[in-house]
Amino acid sequence: MAEFGYQIKIPKERIAILIGKNGQVKREIEELTKTKLVIDSKEGDVSVKGEDALLLYSTREIIKAIGRGFNPETASLLIKQDYAFEIITLPEFDKKNHLTRIKGRIIGSEGKTRRIIEEMTECYVSVYGKTVSIVGRTDTLHIARKAIDMILKGSPHSTVYRMLERMYRETKRREYEDKPSEYLIKDNE
Repeated sequence: MAEFGYQIKIPKERIAILIGKNGQVKREIEELTKTKLVIDSKEGDVSVKGEDALLLYSTREIIKAIGRGFNPETASLLIKQDYAFEIITLPEFDKKNHLTRIKGRIIGSEGKTRRIIEEMTECYVSVYGKTVSIVGRTDTLHIARKAIDMILKGSPHSTVYRMLERMYRETKRREYEDKPSEYLIKDNE
């Protein structure tokens, strides 16, 4: 069978997270995805090889997610077919304090904005370096992306929260309509 491969570069400070204590995370990823990882900890280069192209793609996404600030447990959700990963590059600014302000708006006071986005979309958000990354189900990831885009464009937080609440209600209503028997069982318990 043919072998496929990827070369991925992640920040050097995230290599230790990818390897894990005594190589545990690396081994778990290799077992989960049936791939082989070769990690150059000095340069931040990761080579991935495997026979299953789909599993190889998932491995690449898991490694990129760890590189963008997610913990290995959250990144490993990307092995599931209904999960996706998206990176949003923050706008370039002349002054560093603008980037800090934008990142602060996405995170919010004491993490409130990020927490609300995560709760309302059932996604995970990481603000790392000059990026914001999202790991979540494919059916709700676009909502988290929209919320972050609105914040980046300067929308007031209250407007973003209202949009999230409306989209959350619509998502739950659709889930109920698609699988009403699950909700009936819960109601009767």
